[in-house]
Amino acid sequence: MLCAEGRAVKGTKTPMFNLEIVTLARLLIDECRERSLRIVTAESCTGGLVAGAICSVAGSSDVFERGFVTYSNRAKQELLGVPGDLIADLGAVSEPVARMMAEGALEASNAHLSVAITGVAGPGGGTRLKPVGTVHIATARTNQRLMHEEHFFEEDTREGVQLAAVQAALQMMRDRLV
Repeated sequence: MLCAEGRAVKGTKTPMFNLEIVTLARLLIDECRERSLRIVTAESCTGGLVAGAICSVAGSSDVFERGFVTYSNRAKQELLGVPGDLIADLGAVSEPVARMMAEGALEASNAHLSVAITGVAGPGGGTRLKPVGTVHIATARTNQRLMHEEHFFEEDTREGVQLAAVQAALQMMRDRLV
């Protein structure tokens, strides 16, 4: 809650994430705990928000192994092993790059389930082929096939695109558990 001058009122708490995101994160943590699975994230356009949503839930350390924020192309190459020529040929916002990010995160960690996100959060950076709101999400799970989804989030703000991507990523990870 804010006072008339715009400062936070002492004793009030502004949630970092909406109820739906927190609920999805809590369910994911509980379901991974039941299955003894550990999670790793690899994020570009969300800048660590998926990891933040998971870690905002008490007890997340039971399942959250680590997170990679690979905003630059170089970071995707160095930390996740995404080939530079793949990025150069298809662009960082593409299905193959999201897939390689998910695989690379799983290989670079002690986790069993990964999620990777790359996209155009805006307000700039979009093109005719990859407009603002284009987001690729991939999940990898040990000894299972990799999955990918392409989304187009028609949100009014950068934050709106990012939070929609976080919600989709959390749901996609939960879907991998069934």
